[in-house]
Formats: sequence, structure tokens, C-alpha cells
Amino acid sequence: MRKGLIIVLSVLITLAAAACSQGEKKTIKLAYVAWDSEIASTNVVKHVLETELGYEVELLQVDAGPMWAGVADGSADAMVAAWLPGTHASYLEQYGDRIEDLGPNLTGTKIGLAVPTYMDIDSIEDLADPDVAASIGGQIVGIEPGAGIMMATERAIEEYGLDGIQLLESSSSAMGKALMEAYEEQRPIVVTGWTPHWKFAKMDLKYLDDPLGIYGGEEAIHTMVRQGLADDKPDAYEFLDRFEWTADDMAAVMVEIYEGATPEEAAKNWVEANPDKVAAWVGK
Repeated sequence: MRKGLIIVLSVLITLAAAACSQGEKKTIKLAYVAWDSEIASTNVVKHVLETELGYEVELLQVDAGPMWAGVADGSADAMVAAWLPGTHASYLEQYGDRIEDLGPNLTGTKIGLAVPTYMDIDSIEDLADPDVAASIGGQIVGIEPGAGIMMATERAIEEYGLDGIQLLESSSSAMGKALMEAYEEQRPIVVTGWTPHWKFAKMDLKYLDDPLGIYGGEEAIHTMVRQGLADDKPDAYEFLDRFEWTADDMAAVMVEIYEGATPEEAAKNWVEANPDKVAAWVGK
């Protein structure tokens, strides 16, 4: 009888310990947009949080507006995809007082309209020429609606008087595919472009001059976290605060994904190839 009671108590203690352990599991939610650059950075951050800090990470793929809103209202813990000061200026104005900005994680970024170098145009103003507009099918190939670069391009169409051109809404991956197909056939095409992006490593491209300054100057990608994260998850907060890499680092992950690796595989490979940077991020 006593032996049976001991067994039952042992089982109960084991179950209680398991439940306690389950309750102590560390979780974190990262919001991101499905741009090649942000797929790369978010998956690297996810891999480090999981392998170095023991977190269970949930990725929330959303558009730019919901990404900012999610961090602001706490339904997401963080994002490493805020393009500032220009691209996401409207979102910063709307949500900035409810989000903590940890500063840039990558500097030297740029946005604008990009074309293959074989095209004989150099400025956005050239797109007002009816022959040029006709050669590109009367359209600029864009990405997801609501993205900062899409709002800037709508403004560019208006302010440069590009009446014969429409902005085509698609996605980052669809834009890249359309660009690659046109490039291989040496066809004229204009796309919304940003750096860093794998397309600049795979193709000879150039930005069109922007004399009106619609697309702004050099930008940086910032890390944003919800208010209170430093108190709730201090180790994750400290890592996110230290997270910083270069355009070449990001490009290496993006190109590997483009060549067939999954985002998880490419992130794992980069992390394993850069132990010193990762150690600095996690404070080792």
C-alpha cells in the first residue's frame, strides 16, 4: 500500500514539475514583412533567440502597417524591420509614442526606382516620355500595398507627372521574379527597389535619379520593441539592443535563400559562420 502511494506521489511530482517547466517556457513574437531583406534579418534573429537564449519564437508575417501596430499594441514583442527616417515615417508618426526604438541594426540603406543598366534612361523624369512609358508597358512593378516605398512611388508618379504609368501592386517575391524574367530577356522594366536586396548581387541594376527627392536619402533599418519588453524579457531585450550587422551580411543570407535554401537554413548557416558577431550580440 505504502509502495503504491509512493509511486503515485512520484508520478504527481513529475507531472507537476513538467507543468511548471512548461509554464516557464520562454516565448517571444517577432513581426515582419515578407521583403527579402526582412525575411533574412528576422530569421537570423529567430535562430539566435532559439539556439542561444532558449526562446520559442513565433513569427508573424504581416504588412508594414500591421507590423507597426502589432508592436505598438503588444500583440508582437519586436521587429527588426523599421526603415527610417523616410520609408516608414508615417508609421513612426502614428505609433512612435507607443514603441521603443532601439536604434539602427543596419545602416546605409536606400530606396528608389530601379532599372537594368542596359536601359538607356537615368532619371525618373525620363519615364514621362511616352515612348519610354510604352516600352515598360505603362507600369512600374511594385510590392505589397501599404509599404512605404509604394506610398513614395505613388507620390513620385503624381509629382513627376507620369500620367501614362500605373503602379502595379504585387509582392516582394513577385517583383523579383518579374525583374529576373525581364532581365534574362533584356526587356525594359522599372521596379520599386531597395538596398540591400539580392537583386543587386544577381543583376546589373541602377537607381533612377530622383531630382525631386521623393525617395529621400540614405536610410537605416531600426529595431523596434514593445514597451515593457526590457522588464518582461530582459535577455531578449539586451540581444535585440545589440543586434547589428552589415549590408553584406544580410546579402549573404538573401542570396542563399534566392538560390534555394529555406530561410531557416540560410539563417542557421550564417549564424554558424559568424560566431564572433553572434557572441557579441548575446553578450558572451
